[in-house]
Amino acid sequence: MLDNIVFGPLETLARDPAVTDVAVTCDGLVWVDRGGGMRRWTPPIPFSSPATVRDYAVQLAAQLGRRLDDACPIADASSPGGIRIHAVIAPLVPQGAAISIRFPARSPPRLEALCAQGLFPGLWVPILCSLVDRRATLLITGGTGAGKTTLLKALLGRCSANERIVTVEEVRELGELGGGNRVSLVTRESNVEGEGAVGLPELVKATLRMRPDRVILGECRGEEIADLLRAFNSGHHGGMTTLHADSVERVPNRLASLGLLAGLSVEATAMLAQDAFDAVFHVKRDASGRRFISQIGYLGVDADGRLGGRVVAVWDGSGTPMSGPLWDDFADRWVR
Repeated sequence: MLDNIVFGPLETLARDPAVTDVAVTCDGLVWVDRGGGMRRWTPPIPFSSPATVRDYAVQLAAQLGRRLDDACPIADASSPGGIRIHAVIAPLVPQGAAISIRFPARSPPRLEALCAQGLFPGLWVPILCSLVDRRATLLITGGTGAGKTTLLKALLGRCSANERIVTVEEVRELGELGGGNRVSLVTRESNVEGEGAVGLPELVKATLRMRPDRVILGECRGEEIADLLRAFNSGHHGGMTTLHADSVERVPNRLASLGLLAGLSVEATAMLAQDAFDAVFHVKRDASGRRFISQIGYLGVDADGRLGGRVVAVWDGSGTPMSGPLWDDFADRWVR
């Protein structure tokens, strides 16, 4: 699972299945998240100086085939198993290096297990399963570390092994999706001559020529939104992607801003988005570190052509979820 990466002073953390994130600050302090927020941790062999932190960051990046030096002071890389390492060195940071490491779940997440952990209430298990089984196209939103990718992997685990699933990522976080007809694409940076880069838009286009049953974009964050929306409007059902957004209601504004980066007008983005996604799940992380789906909704266009995010059900992380007036229509289509 550790993909033969040597973590040295952080090896203990790397082998702890409860650890999801590790951060090393410029002065060598180590912070660990085991699902309840960042906590200070002292390694058995402390980082003695900012220079040591920098050397450690360079070694981590090199193990994943990435440069990290004065000419290339930022490295963002991932392993085949989904371990993601991000590092920034001085002078972009005051001294040494700032390192962020994200570890995927040691075993593929399952919807039932995530429900038991409190990610969503038991009443919603049949809803998520039905949406996947009926090949709904899904958008998962939330902030950094809220659990978007974890939920996405669990939903993919529900898919049949006979389905041809093509995933596209900037850095590989989905990891191994198990056996079956699976293809994992990842972007490529340019070489030292500035040639050979392959970005997300090119990869999204490529998926349509690979006879996919489902197109999965790990995270939508730029001009690839145009190609993704076109793909989801051209008969490719059952796709999934994640998006940074504050709530279901704020999704239209986020999509519009990404559409502008791709040269789409706000109106064009609205027209494409209304039919691209069948359901939206918003994942929230509260102050205590708990992660849970706080909203289920969908996108629709008003009479004046404006795209809106419509909430059909909400949950506060405990107790019984509440459904709104739009729930019956949503349930009739996808659940009942």
